[in-house]
Amino acid sequence: MSEQEKRDNATTPKESVSSDKKDKAPKKKEKEKKPNPVLRWLKDLKGELKKVTWPTAKDTLKNVGIVILCVIFVGIFIWGFDFLARAVIDALLQLFG
Repeated sequence: MSEQEKRDNATTPKESVSSDKKDKAPKKKEKEKKPNPVLRWLKDLKGELKKVTWPTAKDTLKNVGIVILCVIFVGIFIWGFDFLARAVIDALLQLFG
């Protein structure tokens, strides 16, 4: 290798190091520009809430009625099962007691 090539090779890493430093400097500035995570979350939340399809009053009343009917049905079912279980246990106690 000639002396000139050695000098060229020796200066190449220095140039890449200086270019690396230049690359890192803008990244720091980009990090500083990031918004507060809480503010970003609130902004995203607001955007998502705009996409929500809210039910009408009629739909809400219909769903409330269905829930009430289901609660009544399950309550009657549990009451019936409890009544039957108590009757069976009383019969067994009278038989063997």
